[in-house]
Amino acid sequence: MKKFFAALVIAAAPALALGAAVAEYPLDKVDIDLSDKAAMQDGARTFANYCMGCHSTQYQRYERVADDLGIPHELMLENVVFSGANIGDHMKIGMKPADAKAWFGAAPPDLTLVARVRGNDWLYTYLRTFYDDPTRPLGANNKVFPNVGMPNVLVALQGKQVIGCKQVQVVEDGKKLFDPLSGTPITHEACDQLAIEPKTGKLSEEEFDEKIKNLVTFLAYSANPVKLQSQRIGTYVLLYLAFFFVFAYLLKREYWKDVH
Repeated sequence: MKKFFAALVIAAAPALALGAAVAEYPLDKVDIDLSDKAAMQDGARTFANYCMGCHSTQYQRYERVADDLGIPHELMLENVVFSGANIGDHMKIGMKPADAKAWFGAAPPDLTLVARVRGNDWLYTYLRTFYDDPTRPLGANNKVFPNVGMPNVLVALQGKQVIGCKQVQVVEDGKKLFDPLSGTPITHEACDQLAIEPKTGKLSEEEFDEKIKNLVTFLAYSANPVKLQSQRIGTYVLLYLAFFFVFAYLLKREYWKDVH
């Protein structure tokens, strides 16, 4: 029994260490709307063009995604399906796991459920915090996932991001500090900040953040395609129970009114 628990602790250690590493970097909040089909359509397009060369969403079907997101099947096949797959096929990739392990050190994970495993805020921050690092085999590192074994596939959109120095506002106890006389922010120079080199990306910072938000929205949908339907059914169930409770209470009172 002791050996079993020791083995369990050893097996869980990498996951616990990863969780601790992830928690060190503050995550940016992102509010997504799973009813925004335009955002999910843009996210699906970004996923197909920049992510699906290595990552699959093999528990989803092209047809289901097209129907849920309001994409005609012809447009889905033309703009999202690049592998020659049929509309009813699962969203798999052609890369063999053995080749992926040889190229990247490990096979890229399937991303169907990544939003449920990692969380939307984690994904949003992770995808925006890649930076140039010549010491890494693929030339990129990440603030959220240090020493990540993944290239910065979105660099053409975001631009070349580097670690540099810039003025940041001083924060104490979660509150930003201002000069009491002038009202201007109190700042200090920090040299571990991410900065994008001008004119190296196709999108502005605001446009890139919106693009990533749409991508996260698509991944959140992919992780739970029936979430909105479940919430709607849950609302109906609660309304039914509330309605039924009234009659159950009246019936109970009628039965017990003569009991002393």
